[in-house]
Amino acid sequence: MTILVCPLSKVLEMVGRHKPGRVISLLDPDYTFPDLGPAYAGRHLQLRFHDVDVANDLEIGPSAQHVDRLLRFLRSCKAVDVLLIHCRAGISRSTAAAFIAACFLNPTVPERDLAMALRRASPLARPNQALVGLADTAMARGGRMKDAIASTGRDLPWIPADEGDVFEMPCSS
Repeated sequence: MTILVCPLSKVLEMVGRHKPGRVISLLDPDYTFPDLGPAYAGRHLQLRFHDVDVANDLEIGPSAQHVDRLLRFLRSCKAVDVLLIHCRAGISRSTAAAFIAACFLNPTVPERDLAMALRRASPLARPNQALVGLADTAMARGGRMKDAIASTGRDLPWIPADEGDVFEMPCSS
C-alpha cells in the first residue's frame, strides 16, 4: 500500500493525480471537508478535532472514538490501495495518522523503524502526540508507538511553515 500525506490545499490535486482508494481527512471542527464527490462515498473518513494534545473549553482534542473510527477505516483498506491522508497543514494530525496507519498495516515492523521512516520522508513532520498515544493504547503497543515518535522527534526545532510538503510514508523500513 502507498500512503500519501498532504496539506488540505493539495487534496484535490492528489486525488486527481493518484486516484486513492481511500482518503482520511483530519480537520478542525469548523473547517469544510473537501468535496470528493459521490465516487468517495464510504471511502472518505472525516474526523473533526483540533490539533491539540490536551482538549480544553475552546478546543476539541483527539479522542478514543476518533482512533476507533480510524482503525475501523484502516481495516477496510486493501493492499493495492493508495491511501491519502491530510490535515490542514500536513504536518501534525496527518503525519500522526500516517504513522498509525503504517503501524496498523505492518504489525511486525518495529515502531521505531516506522517512526524513522516518517522522519526521513518528512523532516517537517510533528505528529500529534495525543493521537499517537491513543492509538498506541487502542492497538495494545505498550507505549512503543509513543516512545518511537518521541525519540525520533526529540529536540527537533520547530520549523516555521504554513504547510508541509506532499510525501509518501513508507509502510515498512
